Amino acid sequence: MALNVRELRPKVGGDTEKITINLGYVDLGHVDLLVHDGFYSNRTDFIRTAIRNQIERHADATKQSVARKSLDLGLRHFSREDLEAARAAGQRLDIRVLGLASIAADVSPELAQATIASISVLGSLQASAAVKAALADRTR
Repeated sequence: MALNVRELRPKVGGDTEKITINLGYVDLGHVDLLVHDGFYSNRTDFIRTAIRNQIERHADATKQSVARKSLDLGLRHFSREDLEAARAAGQRLDIRVLGLASIAADVSPELAQATIASISVLGSLQASAAVKAALADRTR
């Protein structure tokens, strides 16, 4: 019987970020009506579906922009070891990510400044407050 169970929506977890939106009362009423009539399980389900539909609708333009801007797509993690290797090689990184860029908690602000020339993230940047402050002038 367990083989018939399937997940209809991805679970919300550590790979999401909370956002807040303002909707007019009429739009919100339409959303609530669709939820009430069983088209969506809740408001969040409706909003996620609407966002995914719009992303899919503009997929070709997005792909072209990602290629043109040389963006890494998805999750890009930078460990202390990655940055130390870049410093040892005399390299400075230009980080461009569409999705989530994370800098390890054990990366010092000094190491980040020495190895990251610029950082541009469309999505979310996870790093310590000290590292974010150290890179503030390089963040676009």
